[in-house]
Amino acid sequence: MTLSIRNQLPGTITAITPGEVMATVKLRLSGGQDLTAAITLEAVEDLGLAEGTAVKALVKATEISLATAPIEGLSIRNQLPGTITGIATGGAMASVKIAVEGGALTAAITRDATTDLVLSPGAPVVALVKATEVALSTA
Repeated sequence: MTLSIRNQLPGTITAITPGEVMATVKLRLSGGQDLTAAITLEAVEDLGLAEGTAVKALVKATEISLATAPIEGLSIRNQLPGTITGIATGGAMASVKIAVEGGALTAAITRDATTDLVLSPGAPVVALVKATEVALSTA
C-alpha cells in the first residue's frame, strides 16, 4: 500500500497496555529509540499486535513539532533527537527534513517558527510527537 504519510519508521513492539477503549503500544525503533503510540484496542486486535511484532510507526508531517533541545515536564511522550538535513520554505509554511537514528522525518511547521528557532541545516533538533498522533501498520 502506498501512503501519503512520509514519516514511516520501522520498529518492534516491546509492550502493550490495554485500557477500556484505547491501548498504549510501546515500540523500539530500528535506530534504538523508544516510541509510544496510543491506538484503539480494536486496532490492536485487528492488526494482531503483540510483543515482538514488527510494525511501522506512521506520523503525518503536520503532527511533528520541533524543539531545539529535549524538554522536561512535558506530556508529549515521544522526543526523537536528530539533525536538520534541509529546509524548504514557502510563504507561510516550511518543510523541515530531519535525520534521526535509523531513519528520517519531515516536519511541516510555520515559516515563522523556523525563523524564531533559528533552524538551519546541520542544527540539532528534537522531533516531538504526541502518542495519539502515531499510527501503526504491520510491516
